[in-house]
Amino acid sequence: MSEYRIQGETGEWEVVIGLEVHAQVVSQSKLFSGAATEFGAEPNAQVSLVDAAMPGMLPVLNGECIRQAVRTGLAINAQINKWSRFDRKNYFYADLPQGYQISQLYHPLVGEGTIDIAVDEKKPDEVKTIGIERIHVEQDAGKLMHDQHPTMSYVDLNRSGVALMEIVSKPDLRSPAEAGAYVRKLRSILRYVGSCDGNMEEGSMRADVNVSVRKPGDEFGTRTETKNVNSVRFVMAVVEQEARRQVDLIEDGGKVVQETRLYDPDRNETRS
Repeated sequence: MSEYRIQGETGEWEVVIGLEVHAQVVSQSKLFSGAATEFGAEPNAQVSLVDAAMPGMLPVLNGECIRQAVRTGLAINAQINKWSRFDRKNYFYADLPQGYQISQLYHPLVGEGTIDIAVDEKKPDEVKTIGIERIHVEQDAGKLMHDQHPTMSYVDLNRSGVALMEIVSKPDLRSPAEAGAYVRKLRSILRYVGSCDGNMEEGSMRADVNVSVRKPGDEFGTRTETKNVNSVRFVMAVVEQEARRQVDLIEDGGKVVQETRLYDPDRNETRS
């Protein structure tokens, strides 16, 4: 396979990419409540007392969501852990009514697996194996809407509590093309087994793109994480733009800060 390199003033740089894909689980109800999960409903029409974090409401696990995650793990030849656990991941955000997210921080349902990708469609026999670190199950947050009112943001909790699989790759990807091929292959597997519809434009599959750069063969550099990227094309653009930004920054004597960033498709740039 051809090696992707970024040409800097001090020579060639290699890009190292890891992807965290959030895939919405196909299920009739949410991860811990009986509220519906259908896309396109009126704001706050699919919110149970559990989703709104009313006092005394206890979560009850949806077994179908667990079956879907196990099915996904089997499809990527991953280890299925017989014992897993949910944890509270505490952080404050306006669309997170509980003040914490229920997630599998330490003991995920699915362990290590692999996905084979063909970067060049004209050469389907040339495959590269990408390692999967884990798949853990967690609940989604709600959604903030900033364009409905001149001075206020509105909160839609329809998505609050929807089941997600977070599929974490190892840092095995080395080019925008490989990152794009990986997302496409993963999406096709999820659609084939029926665990996620893969509709990125509806937000049911989103990628957090971890990018770092290094001189070929050196230790890994400091990575940044660009959040909630919602198309294959944008994933590839993020890799290209963020890697170039990091190379320019390092060669100008600066240091890459480990942080979360966003992608602005109108300007084709990432921002802190």
